[in-house]
Amino acid sequence: MTLPAVIEAQSLILAGDIAGAEFALANIAETHGDKALVAALDDLPAKDLLAVIREYDASKESLVNLVVTPEQFAQAVVLERRYGDQTHEQLRGMINSVIFRDGADPAEFLYEIAEVDGGYDALVDYLLDRTQMVEHFYKYATFDLYEYGDGERTAAREDDLMNLDHDNEGLASPLDMANLEDHDWMQVTYILRYELPEIFREVLMKLRARYKTYLANLQSDDPEAAAAEGEPEEAPKNNDDGDDDDEESAL
Repeated sequence: MTLPAVIEAQSLILAGDIAGAEFALANIAETHGDKALVAALDDLPAKDLLAVIREYDASKESLVNLVVTPEQFAQAVVLERRYGDQTHEQLRGMINSVIFRDGADPAEFLYEIAEVDGGYDALVDYLLDRTQMVEHFYKYATFDLYEYGDGERTAAREDDLMNLDHDNEGLASPLDMANLEDHDWMQVTYILRYELPEIFREVLMKLRARYKTYLANLQSDDPEAAAAEGEPEEAPKNNDDGDDDDEESAL
């Protein structure tokens, strides 16, 4: 049975009052508990859930972001492309705000995103402007484009990508992981590379294809097409401020 608060939230979202919709959903948890809110989110269409989650504010916690399940979040996040954000900044901030919440398992969220139709494209969009560094990390276990890592960590080369799986891929050390816990794209890349290697393989293949298209468009003097593919970064950026610009919904 759909709770009246869910119906109210849908009406508020349709009217453009996202804050009001989030408040209506939060009241479910305050009245009936967090489990009731999780159950209520199953009744909320994925596009409406996305509208709420997408309005995250890093300065305050969102109750919906704190309780949304990996399955619910995956169904919503793949719809982000409908907003037409070529920078994918909103997507990255939204994913970060949910999968790195206290007590969450980021790998579980990333796995569920990959399981949904369009999920790989969402992960590619998330990492698109870091293509060169993701590729470098795959080969040399470092994001620094000017370093190659130690010799024992460079065995995985481009021609081994198709064989990348849990059977021949171990975890990096806890110390290495601690150095990459940025709650952003570096940590996501690390988790994909070492905890979800099969998903990482598919994501990297798609990143390479996008990068190849980007270069081809540049050579054909089509800057608009190149921009649509996303321009890869020319130098490493390990200090990401994570700020996201507000964007009006395109839905």
